[in-house]
Amino acid sequence: MKADIRMKADIRIFKDSSSLSQAATEMFVKMAEQAIHARGRFLAAISGGGTPAELYRLLAKKPYRVQVDWANTFVFWGDERCVTPDDEGSNYHQAMDALLSHVPIPDENIQRVKGELEPTEASKSYARALKDFASPPLDWPRFDLVLLGMGADGHTASLFPGSEVEPTAPTQAVTANYQGRPANRVTLTPLVFNSARQIIFLITGESKSDILARVINGELHPRELPAQRIRPTDGKVTWLADEAAGRKL
Repeated sequence: MKADIRMKADIRIFKDSSSLSQAATEMFVKMAEQAIHARGRFLAAISGGGTPAELYRLLAKKPYRVQVDWANTFVFWGDERCVTPDDEGSNYHQAMDALLSHVPIPDENIQRVKGELEPTEASKSYARALKDFASPPLDWPRFDLVLLGMGADGHTASLFPGSEVEPTAPTQAVTANYQGRPANRVTLTPLVFNSARQIIFLITGESKSDILARVINGELHPRELPAQRIRPTDGKVTWLADEAAGRKL
């Protein structure tokens, strides 16, 4: 069965990662404005890793910093490593260092995963935090924006190849060994991602070109290619790729 992601997705190719990050920043600002105007708040689930780092640095500077109503912006994470919040490997730490410590966002608007807990407890704690922002009949918020990346193996967030395709809970502890090392993490599941209004994938680098083409144009294998599990029920997916990553599309 062929994947039908291309028909539903907005695919945009940029010359380089810098122009991609600029476009992503402008999209973030626009979506924040639209969400707050329509619903009084902007709910964003962001990601870690190197690709979104420039977006965060741009948002922390003028003119973008003053274009976002941070008092009504609420930040969550799509996944997190089970490390302390000051650990260099923490997605929370990365976002705080590059963005959140530089903008006037209230502390209570930052909904981090408590990575200092062991994975199962951290997952349960995060599920409770999500429920506080739930959009009934859901037990979790309907995010206005989800930022995702993708690994060269097709994983996204901490949804790894071979993991459960259709989980029944909004969060999941990830404890199995992955690529020869233990993965102690917490991730949102497709239940949450696929209820979002807008999902943006940020994909850079030639090492992602083969897998990006497979995910979008290849056979549908969601167990092997977790990025194919991201198929919103009533929302949009936008793929932002640089020329190196998108050269085989």
